[in-house]
Amino acid sequence: MSRVIVIGAGLSGLVAANRLAGKGVDVTLLTKGIGGLQLGQGSIDVLGYAPDRVTNPVLTLSAIASARPAHPYAAIGAEAVHTGIEYLKAVLGDLLVGDAEANYQLPTAVGAIRPTCLVQPSMVAGNVTDGARFAIVGLRRLKDFHPKLVAENLSRTPLPDGGRLDARPVMVDVPARDGEVDSSGLTYARAFDDPAFRDRFAAALKPQLNEGETVGLPAVLGLKDRDAWKDLSEKLGHPVFEIPLPPPSVPGMRLNEALTALAKAAGVRVVNGTRAVSARVEDGVVKGVTMATAGAPREFTGEAFVLATGGFESGALAMDSYGSVTETLFGLPLQGLDDGPLVHGDYWSAEQPLFSVGVRVGKDMRVLDAAGAAVHPNLFAAGGIIGGSSRWAEKSGDGIALGSAVRAADSIVEELA
Repeated sequence: MSRVIVIGAGLSGLVAANRLAGKGVDVTLLTKGIGGLQLGQGSIDVLGYAPDRVTNPVLTLSAIASARPAHPYAAIGAEAVHTGIEYLKAVLGDLLVGDAEANYQLPTAVGAIRPTCLVQPSMVAGNVTDGARFAIVGLRRLKDFHPKLVAENLSRTPLPDGGRLDARPVMVDVPARDGEVDSSGLTYARAFDDPAFRDRFAAALKPQLNEGETVGLPAVLGLKDRDAWKDLSEKLGHPVFEIPLPPPSVPGMRLNEALTALAKAAGVRVVNGTRAVSARVEDGVVKGVTMATAGAPREFTGEAFVLATGGFESGALAMDSYGSVTETLFGLPLQGLDDGPLVHGDYWSAEQPLFSVGVRVGKDMRVLDAAGAAVHPNLFAAGGIIGGSSRWAEKSGDGIALGSAVRAADSIVEELA
């Protein structure tokens, strides 16, 4: 038996497990797969829109917490989010840069401009400024990135602070593997880990660049070698930056691998490939969670449990054909179900209420019922399972994950002391 069982290995589950283990707590992390970090951009979104574009995320989330008591940030608080940001930067070292008081404004794979708080150093040079000149480079054998689309959209889009930039497309043909005509981003990332490949790539690209240009590339500049982008920049004689691709995200893989390795090094037992199918509760207290492991189901017991299973995208929440929404492991009460229709026909401009459904939590991240009482005194929630926000529209999901994971872990440490 571990003292704490963390269910889910996305950002919130990995941060909670690492923080608990770092404070000497015996932790088991249960996950049915790799976790959601590979679905993201490899950066940390704290708050991007509220509803206008946000420049200072922590300052703005304090206002949201005051104005919207049902929002997760009202329970989590700006201090916990700030603590989570600093904690993540500290444990990951040079993998993330930025601070809680300012958002970067970075190009996307379709040429839009997205606000985000913490980024990988390989993305920093893409922070848009008036008058910037970008060369957006495509790889002919990588079909998930279209430099002409990116460059044209960036050139026609007014920048958040005013002004415009100039972007043009460039195409190079350097195979990641001999004879392969359709390569994945992961294949290219592994190729860029090799200095010899970077030499060949730089030799093919450099003659096509103009003086004063910053080079934007798909986010495949190395998987293991964190300095591959620096080496390429030096070879080209130009600043370079990565533009994240659709999933699976190489920058997301870097974050996932780093946090998972840290957890294992800290003594966390990581049990992968196991789906939680039921929970055992006695006298209101959670005693164990049964996982569908190979051969036969297995129960994992503990003194405290962190539910970090995500939302609809991971199957932690489900809606049946009658429109009934349930939390699939504990059958927990959900907020956001009594506010009218969960889905409406305005798919492009208005938020869908369905995606604000989730559990309600107190300031210690215990799951609460409608009356504000703890459902189970030893059950805590973190990340996307918490309701009250439109994480995709707000670009707030990572901040909620970080802040709630820190709150839950610290509450458990205090409880077990």
